[in-house]
Amino acid sequence: MTAHGVTVRKIQALRGPNLYAYKTVLRVELDIGPLEERPSNSFPGFVERLTSWLPGLHRHECSVGRPGGFVERLHRGTYLAHITEHVTIALQNEMGFDVGYGRARGTGEPGVYTVVVAYQEEEPAREAFRVALEMTLAAMFDEPYDAPAAIERLKDLADEYRLGPSTKAIVDAARKRRIPVKRLTPTGSLVQLGYGVYQKRIMASQTSDTSAIAVDICQEKPLTNTILRAVGISVPEGRTVKSADEAWDVAQDLGLPVILKPEAGNQGKGVMVNLRSEAEVRAAYAVASQYRGDVLVERHIEGDDYRLLVVDGKMVAAARRDPAQVMGDGKSTIAQLVEVANRDPRRRPGHSSSLTRIRLDDAAQVVLQQQGFTGDSVPAAGQAVKLRQNCNLSTGGTAADVTDVVHPSNARLAELAAQMLNLDIAGIDLLCKDIRRPLAEQGGAIVEVNAAPGLRMHIQPTSGVPRDVGGPIIDMLYPPGTPSRIPIVAVTGTNGKTTVVRLVAHMFETARRRVGFTSTEGTYIRGERILEGDCSGPKSAQAVLLHPRVEAAVLEVARGGILREGLGFDWCSVGVVTNLSSDHLGVGGIDTMEQLARVKQVVVESVAEEGAAVLNADDPRVAEMAAASKGKVVYFGRSPENPILQAHMLQGGSCVFVENNIIVTAQGHIRQMLVELERVTFTAGGTLRFQLENALAATAAAWASGLNPALIVRALTTFRTDMRTTPGRFNLFGLAERQVILDYGHNVGAMKALGEALPRTEGRRTLMAIGLPGDRRDEDILATFQETLSFVDEYVLYDLKDRRDRAALEIPQMMKSCLPPGTPFHFAKDQREAILRAFQQTRTGDRMVIIADIVHEALEVLEALAEVDEDAACENPVERVFE
Repeated sequence: MTAHGVTVRKIQALRGPNLYAYKTVLRVELDIGPLEERPSNSFPGFVERLTSWLPGLHRHECSVGRPGGFVERLHRGTYLAHITEHVTIALQNEMGFDVGYGRARGTGEPGVYTVVVAYQEEEPAREAFRVALEMTLAAMFDEPYDAPAAIERLKDLADEYRLGPSTKAIVDAARKRRIPVKRLTPTGSLVQLGYGVYQKRIMASQTSDTSAIAVDICQEKPLTNTILRAVGISVPEGRTVKSADEAWDVAQDLGLPVILKPEAGNQGKGVMVNLRSEAEVRAAYAVASQYRGDVLVERHIEGDDYRLLVVDGKMVAAARRDPAQVMGDGKSTIAQLVEVANRDPRRRPGHSSSLTRIRLDDAAQVVLQQQGFTGDSVPAAGQAVKLRQNCNLSTGGTAADVTDVVHPSNARLAELAAQMLNLDIAGIDLLCKDIRRPLAEQGGAIVEVNAAPGLRMHIQPTSGVPRDVGGPIIDMLYPPGTPSRIPIVAVTGTNGKTTVVRLVAHMFETARRRVGFTSTEGTYIRGERILEGDCSGPKSAQAVLLHPRVEAAVLEVARGGILREGLGFDWCSVGVVTNLSSDHLGVGGIDTMEQLARVKQVVVESVAEEGAAVLNADDPRVAEMAAASKGKVVYFGRSPENPILQAHMLQGGSCVFVENNIIVTAQGHIRQMLVELERVTFTAGGTLRFQLENALAATAAAWASGLNPALIVRALTTFRTDMRTTPGRFNLFGLAERQVILDYGHNVGAMKALGEALPRTEGRRTLMAIGLPGDRRDEDILATFQETLSFVDEYVLYDLKDRRDRAALEIPQMMKSCLPPGTPFHFAKDQREAILRAFQQTRTGDRMVIIADIVHEALEVLEALAEVDEDAACENPVERVFE
């Protein structure tokens, strides 16, 4: 969108905890162009125009801290980005969304702002921002603008996307219990509650525990009546018919008045009651036969219409329903009275609000004819005119709560009906003159049983006490004290994330848990890869949490996913930060180490109050994140002499460290010797510093998760960092009497760790095949390469497959510029050629280090070299692989 020199550069939906808020927000990059020089008070009449279109702005406090504060700011002078933030929030409020958080901050680039606003539904929020900018500019430049029409369009869009009242009541109750909620469709009512093995699903008031057979029975009303009648429940006599003639014949047999309704109908559609003549029966048949199935003719039961809601065998709410009607004023036609009634803000099309708009359709015309009216009739002042005989809210009816006056025998009858049909949630419709008296005394009857009853008549009755019916439904699905969440261990940092993820997953597997984990290599469920590629973002996390067999989730969390969409979960039980080094700086607006730390800290901020943040005490920036944790803090470090560890233990805190070559866990002054480093083989007895740090981080995470220490030890001593378990993570093996190291390292920290693990030794040459990503700053690429100079003798330099807009050989030439004079080097066009050329340059006893870009491709080349090396007839294995 571009107007008046204003440009929306980018809109992002951050769907999980993020850099700006612990909630869903839109992040907009807005260039206000020349309006950087035009505050709001420089536009005559602007404030008056904007607030007349959107009076809700008067309620905004802004930084003043009281209602009206924002309007004061407008009069004093503020700028477009800030104004659009508030208008977007106000428009969402008009749409019925309860949001209030927003902020607008400069980016450092003149005229360019980051605008952040909270939202509940993404597409309506995007459109609200567009309208907000459009409306604000129109008000500034005194351009014609139809604000009421724009707001009505937004309300229509909101109706399409918002959760219906029934679903929302259950979702709100779930969130109150801190049960995870995931909407599975953008516009429907299908929602998942819980994670992994504890998940359940709802669709409106129907649950994943609702019997499919029970639903089918309820859709066949004659069958429902037969089952209820068998246990003595009073139901109206009736038969199904296939023609208007047959309907009239049955009506005469039953005796007038009668009711006609679709045999498989719902929401009161096509229901016509109190029919007293042949003409009315035939007209009613024409209406009812428009719906699925045959038409049911039943004996009419005199009395009011009541709905009793039964949840888990217990009546929890009841309402009297009254049909749609208008009151005459002696001047207006019925059609005009209906139009006035529909202006009630509580009435909206469909079922998204507390009341539904009244329609003068064929069913309404039949009811009007029964009273001697048409839509053009002018009823007398004070005369009530019915527009429906049925009382459903979906046809414009109203509801009054009567929960507290239902006679106990009527409640028991409703509960028996639900039990007979094996329904976990049931809406039992009764017709009787007085719900306070037993049904049998007054000739009342149960006339229908609903398998997915609407809840809005109980949540938002037109009169009477609102009932929290979502709570009992959630208590049925998740009885208090039962779990809805699985353990979630989220691992972030710069280096070591994938190894820590795999090691923690191995620990949970050792404890006999079914584990799902994500990493830069893929998404795994019980050791089987279900998704391939970089799966360190929020969508991959959701794939694990949605899986019905997962008992524990271990998730790698990369900075890109946090910036792009936020976290893929609401909160975690353990958040791990391994370390921080200059990686990806200059990308996505993250230019400094402080900004990078702030991004990674989002994981720490997402730790639950009863959870733990696992932090590296040897990295000062990571250690400082302890202040952001709502849960406890578990530090890990290489030595107990670390002052951060010592201070933490003095305060009774938990730590993991190495003492006397033993991994130790400590709580306050109590220490437990866990395992000797010589038994933790992937750390090479602790000599591989980076692997030791990975072992400590994983141990702390598993310990904080409550795993048995004995099982943690077993996992540490059985974990291997080979090509099968951790491909590309310091895989060391032999090939043709050469030592080969395959590693994914691509930043300063990773190269420094490699240098510590692979010092120069007498008589052994080290040759490195290396390509580095182009989406880093030049200084970071050069610093990363310079870390290799201390332990590498010869190089093969190559371009990655994705050069990230860099020119061909730009990165290899940069790396070449760092080489000391006389250092041998070679160029290769890609990773495959680089590995082969590196192998060609090595001799028996040499070391070949491969900094892999595409790990599986590197493994394929190395496997091919291994195969041809075993072929005695092959004199030149490299040429064989090239072929």
